[in-house]
Amino acid sequence: QVQLVESGGGLVQPGGSLRLSCAASGNIFAINAMGWYRQAPGKERELVATITSGGRTNYVDSVKGRFTISRDNAKKTVYLQMNSLKPEDTAVYYCRVGLSSYWGQGTQVTVSS
Repeated sequence: QVQLVESGGGLVQPGGSLRLSCAASGNIFAINAMGWYRQAPGKERELVATITSGGRTNYVDSVKGRFTISRDNAKKTVYLQMNSLKPEDTAVYYCRVGLSSYWGQGTQVTVSS
């Protein structure tokens, strides 16, 4: 059974930083790409960043240069370092195993002064 548990969300002022973590259980982490998604109120869930098992990364244009996705296969954990946060980054952030149906429960990120 695969479980994903996100942590690290919270309230931060514009321009601030947060680091999200997604810890996975099960045996599929190391061989799969991982992704971070977000869903703002009233909007559809969108892909934010992905990282392959080999470390290749990809980002949505709106976060390029501000967010960094990384992974530690030994710890079965994927991270999202978010810098220079903007109010429009406010959303619930979710991690996902590849294109599977395995999602975390989400962690709230609120950027507000």
